This record gives sequence, C-alpha cells and structure tokens, in this order.
Amino acid sequence: MSKRLPSNFKRNRAATLIALSLGLTSTALCAQEAEEEQSKDELYEQIQITASKRSTGLQETPIAVSVTSGEAIEQTQVLDIQDMQALVPTLRVTPLQRSTNTNFSIRGFGNGTNNTGIEPSVGVFIDGVYRSRAAAQIGDLPRLQQVEVLSGPQSTLFGKNASAGVISIRTGAPSYTEEGKITLGIGNFNQRLLRGYYTNGITDELAFSISGGINKRDGYTDSVVDGVDELNNRDRWNVRGQALYEPTADVKLRLIADYSEIDERCCTVSDVINGPTTGVVRALGGTVLETDDPFAYESALNFNPNNQVEDGGVSLQLDVDFDTFSFTSITAYRNNKSNYIGDVDYTSLDILTEEGNTDIDTFTQEFRLTSTGDNTLDWMVGMFYFSEEVDTGDTLTYGQATRPYFDVLLNGGVAQAIAPLPFDAVFPVGFLGTFEPLYGQAPGTFFAAGQYVNSEFLQENDALSIFLNLDYHLSDDLTATLGVSYTEDEKDVSIEQINTEVLSSIDFVNDPTVFGVPLSVAAPALTPFIPTLQSVQFLPPQLIFPNSVENGNTNDDKVTWSARLAYEVNDNINVFATAATGFKASSWNLSRDTRPFAADQAALLAADLPRANQSYGTRYAGPEESTVYELGMKARFKRGAFNVTLFDQTIEGFQSSIFVGTGFVLANAGEQSTKGVEFDSTYDITDNLTFTFAGTILDPVYDSFEGANGLNGPTDLSGEMPSGIHERSFVAGLTYYLDFENGMTGYVRSDYLYESEAQLVENVPPELTREVRTLNASAGLEFENGVSVQVWVRNLTNDEYFMSAFPPPIQAGSFNAYPNQPRTFGATVSYLFD
Repeated sequence: MSKRLPSNFKRNRAATLIALSLGLTSTALCAQEAEEEQSKDELYEQIQITASKRSTGLQETPIAVSVTSGEAIEQTQVLDIQDMQALVPTLRVTPLQRSTNTNFSIRGFGNGTNNTGIEPSVGVFIDGVYRSRAAAQIGDLPRLQQVEVLSGPQSTLFGKNASAGVISIRTGAPSYTEEGKITLGIGNFNQRLLRGYYTNGITDELAFSISGGINKRDGYTDSVVDGVDELNNRDRWNVRGQALYEPTADVKLRLIADYSEIDERCCTVSDVINGPTTGVVRALGGTVLETDDPFAYESALNFNPNNQVEDGGVSLQLDVDFDTFSFTSITAYRNNKSNYIGDVDYTSLDILTEEGNTDIDTFTQEFRLTSTGDNTLDWMVGMFYFSEEVDTGDTLTYGQATRPYFDVLLNGGVAQAIAPLPFDAVFPVGFLGTFEPLYGQAPGTFFAAGQYVNSEFLQENDALSIFLNLDYHLSDDLTATLGVSYTEDEKDVSIEQINTEVLSSIDFVNDPTVFGVPLSVAAPALTPFIPTLQSVQFLPPQLIFPNSVENGNTNDDKVTWSARLAYEVNDNINVFATAATGFKASSWNLSRDTRPFAADQAALLAADLPRANQSYGTRYAGPEESTVYELGMKARFKRGAFNVTLFDQTIEGFQSSIFVGTGFVLANAGEQSTKGVEFDSTYDITDNLTFTFAGTILDPVYDSFEGANGLNGPTDLSGEMPSGIHERSFVAGLTYYLDFENGMTGYVRSDYLYESEAQLVENVPPELTREVRTLNASAGLEFENGVSVQVWVRNLTNDEYFMSAFPPPIQAGSFNAYPNQPRTFGATVSYLFD
C-alpha cells in the first residue's frame, strides 16, 4: 500500500470507481443539478485510464470500462487475476485442470481453456504488452497501479483476439524519489507471503525499480491414498525489474524485464456423479470417492500430480513527443514453458497417466502516432505485429490396472448380455484374452501397461493489424469517433503422433477378418461381441498433417470498425452511443481429438490416407466475428458516481471447445448473442463510509448452434441458453475509513459477490450448476512511521460451488467437477520507507 493520502482525497477517489444502477438515475440527476456549479475537480478525483490508448479521465471516456485501483486490490488481498472477479461482476475467471488453464469471459463471452490452440477471446495486456495465453497471465500481480476491464469488442484499437473484451493491467513505473516497501504475510493452510519493491533515481534522467514476491501455501485437499500429498498448494515466485530513462522532456524509454515460476499440485477434482464403472474400480480394490459430500476436499489420486510454469519476458516502450503529435513504440519478447503430469482417471488405480509440455515464444511490436494538443480533429494511426511459435504435446500412458479394468468392465457387460450362459464357457481366458490370439496378438497385449499415445503439435502464427482512429469534435460537447482496423492472421500447424496402443489400431469396420478369414467364418460365436470391443477403441491412430489433402494452414483477414457519438450534457453527465465489430482468427484443435473435416473424406480416401477406425470432426474452428450496440451514461455527483451501459452483443462463429474425456471437440456456434445491462456505482454515505454496487444482467442465447456437443452427443442447442453464463452478477462493497488523532489511519471493508445459478457445461447433466454467494472482508491500520498491518478473509461464509465440470476418461456415466476454494484468511505486516 502506498503512503496514505488524506482521507477525503482517498474517499473521493473511491467515489470515481463509478457506475450505476438504473434505479438510481433520476435521483442522481437531481443530486447532480444541485451541484452543477461546482467544478469537476471539486467534485471528484480524476482517474486516468488508457482504454482509448490515450491517457484520459475515466468519466470523460465514452467506453464501457470498469476500473479497479491498486489500493482496492491490496485491501481485498487480490493476489492474481483469478481473484479479480470478486470486484468486477462483468468478468468471470475460471481456473481448471492446471495452474496454466484459466478461462476469462466478459459479459458471458470467452474461451481459451485447456486447449492450447484456442486463443482467448478476452485479450490480456500488461503494461501494453499482449499476453496470448493464460499461463503467461496468472503470476502474482506486482506493484499494481490499476486494472481496467473493457467490455465488448475492442479489435479496432487492440487488434488480435479482443472480440469479447480486454483486461488491461498497469503497474507502477520507476520513481526518481527513493521509495521501498516490504510485506510479510501468513495465513491458514500454512500460507507464507513475501513481497517487496524498491525504486530510486540513479541520475536526473535515469530511474529504476525492482520488485518481487514469494507465495507459498500447503494444499487444502487431503489425499485418501498413502504417500500422496495434498492438492491445491501454492508455490510460486516472481521478480521484475524496470528502468526509466528520460534524456529530454520529450523522450521517455521504459524497459521492463520479468520472470516467474510456478511449481504446484493442481487441481482438486470432486466426484459428483458415479456411473456404472465405479463398481469395476472398487472390485479391483481401487477407491472412488463418494458423491454425498463433493466439498469434502479429498483426493483419491494414486500419485502426486504436478504442473510447472516458467514465464519471462522483456519489453521496451519508447514515447517521443513532437510539436503536434506523439510517437509510441512497444517492443516485446516473451517465453512461456509449462509441463505437467496428472492422474487423469481420478481414482486410486493406476489406469491412465497424462504428461504434457508446452513451449511458447511470442514477439510483438506496436507503433502508434497520436495527435496532441487542442484540435477539432484528434487522430491516431498505428500497427500491431504478432509472431508466435507454439510447440506443445502430451502423452497418455496405460498403467498396471488398465487391462484388468477393461477386462472386468467388458466381462461384466458381456456376462449380463449372455446370461444365464456360463461366462467362463464362452470366454475362459477373459474377454480380452479371447480375442487377442484371433488377431495374432500375444496374451496380455490389449491395454498392456506402458502402451501410450504421444501427440506433438507445432503452430506458427503471424498476424498484422493496421488501425486508424478519428475523434471529430463537432462542438465543445459533441464528439464523433470513427475507428477502422484491418487484421490479417495466418497459422501453420502440424501434428506428429506415436501410438503404441494395439487394440485401437485394429480396424473392425473395414477389415473385420482373422488371419484373412472373415470373423463370421473363423469364429462365428464371437461376431456379436465385436461392437463391444469396438466401444473401447477410444485412442485410434491419428491422421497426421500436413498431408496431400490437408495443408495445415489458415489465413484469415477482416476489417473491423467502431463508431461512437459522445455528448457531454454538462460537467458531470456524459452519454454515448456505440456500434462496433470485433474479430478473432481461426483456432486450431491442438488435442488428441483433432480429426479431419468430413468434407475432406472423399479426397482422403482417394489418396489412401485414412487410418484404422478413421473418424471425422474438425481440425479447427473458423473465425469469430462480433458486433455490439451500446447506449451508455456516465455521471457523477458530490457524494458519488455511477455508470451504466445497455448493450446488444452478438458473436457469429463462436469457437466452442468442449472436453469430452479424452480430448476436445472444437466447433463454431452459428450465432450467440447477449442483451443486457452492466453498471457500477459508488456513494459516500458519510465522510467515512463508502458504499459501492456493481452488476451485470444478461439474457444470453444460442441463436443457432447445430451439431453442438451435448450430454448425449451431437445436438441442436439453437434457442437454448449457453452454459456457464450467469444471467445476474452483482458485487456490493462497504468500506469504513478510520482517522485517529495521532495520525494513524485505517479501514474496514467487506465485499459480497453474487452470481445466479447457471449450468456448468453443455455436456454434463443439467443438475450440475454453479451459484455464487461469497463474502470477503478485510481491515487494516497504517501508522505514521510507515508500518501497516492488515487482516483479511476470503470466502468468509465458506460458500460452496463448482467452477466447472467434465466427463472423466473411460468412465461412461460418471462426472467430475472442480470445487471452489474454501475459506482462507491471514494477516500481513508492511513497512513503507522513503
């Protein structure tokens, strides 16, 4: 926390965190008229934002944007982006299978989960640098200045992959005045925090800063298996250095280098529906957790999962002021490496193990020319270049219990089918053992331990955006804005696979023979059981590409635009109307479930390319194209402020990625739309007590989505409500500021998050839903000598809900879910010196 400002100054700043409630509008207008003759500076503190890529006042910027200050983030003990949704109701952050898998959505729109090929629809920028994947976004936030969440398509100014919105994070630049701070913290689950920064000037023209942090915590999920540790621990650290060089009053260079590491056991999975395969696991001596208490925070994994992330990069921003315009250049290079190993059957049996690794190299370059001064026409022109190489792969390996599991599973199913005939009379060596010699395989070959499927993907992506933005001031109060951007995005993708899994390589459909003799002749009694054997061929050999039919290339281009009218009713009320479009290029399915398009089947057959048991689906999902219409108002008055935006937003070709147990089904939804309203407001009830209230009300629908992956396979979701989207989300906060005669100051704060009930995912039972009612609280004291203390608690009421759900591999009828984090609490002590 920076040195405390006078209490009135701080409360007025809180008042400008804005937004609105429709029911407050008429009351607020009356209050505004009473204060109309007071200047803006007397009514509120200006918060500067960069949503328009200019530094402008929050209330004067006609963009639907929510701003969270560094002070609010520190007060509420927000340690990374995942916790941000507790303060911004239009933002939803969903952590999934690993620390690297986090999905961001704004107004219900968003994708980019476990599948590395699915780039997010919500662009994340840290100090102007685009972060293309969640693994490069989740490090603990250091020396934070503020976070801006921009709703709706932002492709015109932010270019690549901002079709649903933008999260823009700004950290503090180095100071020429010496300042430092160190923070120590402890919490339950043996949490230990250490954070700090130091900044100072080296010369009158050169300043630097260095910051870093360590965040460690034991896991909160206990294992029921001996020798396996608890899950959901924290073990991460980061370091960040900056240099600020200002050789003249018109030239500024800011160099930033950062590095962070994560080494954790993630993530807790609960058994919420145990299907018929549960009995097989238990018959083999394995443990499947009961479903009566999915929030018991227990794990039945047979080994410690692990995921590691190394993320680092360097950026250089150059700003040069000329007489009538300014020039900005932001150059950045980043590298992100991650690897993981996990027990993906989620039982104590050694059935399936998955290992994976990803290496992402990203280079970005942005140039901007921006008009300066008082002009009738303000302009901005620029370009953004993006180049990235993604090298990712995974290996699924059979364990010691894989063959026994499938043999018992198949024996049981077949025994029921042929009862009362004695099973041993038909299959004396077991179901699998009966078929192996018929196909020339040694006993014990099918599902043998150590067989594996290794898939490796390489994606090279180059993109270029050129943009122009014009603000024409029709009068002192009325401004028309027109923006246009051209984006071209090209991807080249290849896949290689090694598949040693024997059973899935046998083609029962196109070559149902035994030693060249039809099975109906060689073993007629066994013919009826072939479909049963086919049902467990879940890892067929992959058709690699590029090949003579599939070139592994997509090349997309699109012109996006935005148009806006903004009218300043008076010093304290602004209204605006916006129409804008957004664009996100094709995303490739970099998972084991990538399959050729059905449209390519004839050409593939003609080239004799299909593999055994070849099936068809999608290699990639085509571009997303979004459109939004908005009508908004920003207002402030003596004791508060509020904003509101009505919107009608549509995405055509929404890239839907659904996990189906062994991979991802990737498809374009025909059209998904949402009508709604988002608002946030603040009101100083007294000089010491501030109330904030923000919310989002949505009416989402799949206007068309044929072939969606539903609970029972492909289905038509047209006219249905998309899963995972809350129709109502609200955040309410109450902060009481303390002032003591001895100069000591403090605060007591509480924040309540509510999200209405929503189905988790399309392909899980509808009773698996999420509803959030979470209360957070904190309190702090700051002394004149720079020492401050804080106590905090997150999820005070121990609210329980699922973040997402999925069908586990090879366990038909079972479903697992990710439970939220239980109550956590702690205390920190800080010392600020200057």
